[in-house]
Amino acid sequence: MLRRLIAAALAAALVGCASIDDKPPPLPAQADALQFSGKLSVKVTGRDQGGSGSFDLQGTPRAGQLELSSPLGQLIARARWDGQSVLLQTPKEQRRYPDLDSLTQDLLGEAIPVAALFDWLRGRPWPDAPSQALEGDTKGFRQLGWTVDLGGFAEKGLIVARRGEPSEVVLRARLESPGTGQ
Repeated sequence: MLRRLIAAALAAALVGCASIDDKPPPLPAQADALQFSGKLSVKVTGRDQGGSGSFDLQGTPRAGQLELSSPLGQLIARARWDGQSVLLQTPKEQRRYPDLDSLTQDLLGEAIPVAALFDWLRGRPWPDAPSQALEGDTKGFRQLGWTVDLGGFAEKGLIVARRGEPSEVVLRARLESPGTGQ
């Protein structure tokens, strides 16, 4: 009886939530393509912006795709980029942006360095910008105004990136699968 009640509640919740149903065309083959999946949260202090859910990031900073899913597993946003522009699809609309920083700036009020995120999720600094190792026994580095804490990376696949200026932004990613060449 309890199982039926839970199943009915979940079914009602799913009917009430919009999602993205169509499958995009496959990404172009790239020798250096990576794929990451896991849980992601972003919080912008002082604003009512951010959120959490599951993510699937694939491709490269030049051409790729990021899908975000609700805690119940529904696809709620897909961003695809090809070096020319970024297409954001949500259940309600489609929007184009000139680049990934513009997309995150519009959605969160703060730019998230998605190009650097591909390397940060591999537990290393992005090679296209200077970085500095954190002091002492703390695992991680500073880059692009962010402090990337890798203390939980080896055991839990956890990355915590923080930026304090102009607004505090905290990005947490827990990987379910490590980056792999595709």
